[in-house]
Amino acid sequence: MAEWQKTLLIDIVNLIGGGTPKTSKAEYWGGNINWLSVKDFNNENRYVYFTEKTITEEGLNNSSTKLLKRDDIIISARGTVGELAMIPFPMAFNQSCYGIRAKEGIDNTFLYYLIKNSVRKLKAMTHGSVFDTITRDTFANIEVAIPDTQMQHRIAKMLVAIDDKIENNQRINNNLEHQMETLFRSLFVENVNSAWQEGVLSDLGTIVAGGTPSKAKPKYYAEHGIAWITPKDLSLNKSKFISHGENDISELGFSKSSTTKMPAGTVLFSSRAPIGYIAIAANELTTNQGFKSVVPNENIGTAFMYFLLKWLLPTIERMASGSTFKEISGTGMKSVPVVIPDDKTIAQFNDFCSPIFQQQEILEAENIRLSNIRDALLPKLMSGELDVSDIDL
Repeated sequence: MAEWQKTLLIDIVNLIGGGTPKTSKAEYWGGNINWLSVKDFNNENRYVYFTEKTITEEGLNNSSTKLLKRDDIIISARGTVGELAMIPFPMAFNQSCYGIRAKEGIDNTFLYYLIKNSVRKLKAMTHGSVFDTITRDTFANIEVAIPDTQMQHRIAKMLVAIDDKIENNQRINNNLEHQMETLFRSLFVENVNSAWQEGVLSDLGTIVAGGTPSKAKPKYYAEHGIAWITPKDLSLNKSKFISHGENDISELGFSKSSTTKMPAGTVLFSSRAPIGYIAIAANELTTNQGFKSVVPNENIGTAFMYFLLKWLLPTIERMASGSTFKEISGTGMKSVPVVIPDDKTIAQFNDFCSPIFQQQEILEAENIRLSNIRDALLPKLMSGELDVSDIDL
């Protein structure tokens, strides 16, 4: 560490500003240039591969947005600050982000992890009266220590090995998910049996709302108590299976609120702000009032209900109401129209999905462990506390 050079973050990066082509100019949009905004970030991957919108060469040339190169870095700088990713191929981006390009002598991937380790400091130094903002001055107030190029490569390689394993597990799970979705569409959408009966969602399971113990009563919450899930937990945790949220509640808190204990296999469905976060309870748990979850009937099963709710999401959104934000009520959720397949076809689908669900849950658990290991190693590697010069990579 004594040989590492102390410097300011601003001195080792080139910051690049983004921009938005005029939305009134149709000829600026829908081209072959990816245009990245904050909503495109995906914290599960080091790289951002997909963007919701694209722009044309004309849009690029007639706006302040710039093209980032492969292995440049992008950070969200306004509103939701500190989301971080690397660029796999040239992309443009909007003004709510900064592009970051390593200066000579700085390894791009090492820089990515260095900034990732500094995100908490960056967030603590945000400006803005309306919403948090990272400015160029923010980067000028972050001191970092930089090893020689060889050590940068070694540290980056060590962290990349972990992230590559995480991303590979995600690719496997995504592929498995696609296979199950394809079978669901084939069995229950494209080849609906005319003999199947029409019904409503409550015919297939019990709709369960949640509740929140008083936040003014600390004794209603516990460090290791009853699992209690909020929509925020599902926004932060992209896993399909969830066992605990940010907070647990105590037995006293449970008894003093309207929340309900639901068994493992319950399909959680956020009913407001936003509608449509979907996850599966990995164990007994409770939720706040932002859910209308479904405990599937025994003959229906978790897998069928999970994919059914994903398929029904557009219908549920249309049925929602509210002036401040859209919400689907308990009555509305119960009355969502469905076609009820025969038990044999549902069982066929559930039997196909059961071992896949088990594998997905195993891979998600492994990714959580790997993420925890990476996050524990990151500050130690970036401070020089851990010496990796003799590790065979």
